[in-house]
Amino acid sequence: MRTNSIDSAAAALQAGYLCAIPTETVYGLAADATNPTAIARVFEAKGRPSDHPLIVHIADGAYLGEWIRDIPEWALSLTKKFWPGPLTIVGRRTDAALNVVTGGQDTVAVRVPQHPVALELLRNLYSAGVPGLVAPSANRFGHVSPTSAEHVLADLGDYLSAHDDLVLDGGLCSVGVESTIVLALDHTPVILRPGAVSSADIESFTGTPIGHMRAETPRVSGALDSHYAPRAKVLLVSESELHNFVTHSGVGLIARDDVVTPPQCVRLLAANTNEDYARELYASMRHADELGLETILVVAPSGDDVAIAINDRLKRAAF
Repeated sequence: MRTNSIDSAAAALQAGYLCAIPTETVYGLAADATNPTAIARVFEAKGRPSDHPLIVHIADGAYLGEWIRDIPEWALSLTKKFWPGPLTIVGRRTDAALNVVTGGQDTVAVRVPQHPVALELLRNLYSAGVPGLVAPSANRFGHVSPTSAEHVLADLGDYLSAHDDLVLDGGLCSVGVESTIVLALDHTPVILRPGAVSSADIESFTGTPIGHMRAETPRVSGALDSHYAPRAKVLLVSESELHNFVTHSGVGLIARDDVVTPPQCVRLLAANTNEDYARELYASMRHADELGLETILVVAPSGDDVAIAINDRLKRAAF
């Protein structure tokens, strides 16, 4: 089930099997984006609602027009700057995008991942006639996303082994939080989910202010109020509030490394930078569950970079 062979993964996906794949953000549970039967099994494996749209992963930005039509120039420029990378574009779908992928909407989400293993796999598949893969996070729906092959096996190993599916091991994910999702329907970019590509990055590069959510904003992955949640209860606290809590052996702490750990509290994450915080966040939440902790105290990072995405994930985990 677990493999390091890109050729084996490609063969399995072409044959209609599932394969968990590494990306720079998190591991995704991949299926051929043109195979409705395989895609239905992604929803089954994850316990994901059938109307929740998926992101199509493609090998090169040059293929974006196969999936999205009427792409604004600013969006094309953005993909040339940040692809491959943790940026997803949502636009008007072409006929290639199946209803099972879009959740029945007239938009589709597309990105080019940065991970070398994922890119080689996607290129091999494109040459073989598979134009893209759907690849939502390879975990049970609503739970903490996986950033290693071990995380995937812990969540979905029984299901995948029972169906002869694969896990392509590409090591640890370098970014650690899901991609920025940007709506590209007109002249104004709208961020539907924050990620490592920040609003400041987008505004600086395009010269266009970020727009506001609108009534007809499409549904996208990872935007539910409660998401990314461990079994332990997540409590968001300020550094000054932290030491008001009576801690014990069932409590863990996630914070930057300059935050002092209260007595008896298990230190789960001590990040030096916001990038380190993002990279280690999900693994630290999973470690809390492995230790059987009841509560995770979190002092969230500040900043206008990936900290915005971290805070978004933490609020949903604590909802």
